[in-house]
Amino acid sequence: MRSLVVTAVVTPEHTVTVTVPGDIAPGPHQVVLVIQEDVQPLPQGQPDFLNWPAHPVALVDPSFTFRREDLYGDDGR
Repeated sequence: MRSLVVTAVVTPEHTVTVTVPGDIAPGPHQVVLVIQEDVQPLPQGQPDFLNWPAHPVALVDPSFTFRREDLYGDDGR
């Protein structure tokens, strides 16, 4: 199984035309079609993950140490 990312053309008759690489053998193939309608280009030179909102993180209780002895007790398990 291969995964290809190609550009498809949707005609006014609502048919799809896709050009695949030349190393795909002719004949029947199972195809999965995903249509992404809201494609917005990323700001130039800036990866998308930099736009994620920040979340404040902290320990539940500052007195927690999470030492092995505190987590597992005296028997080490």
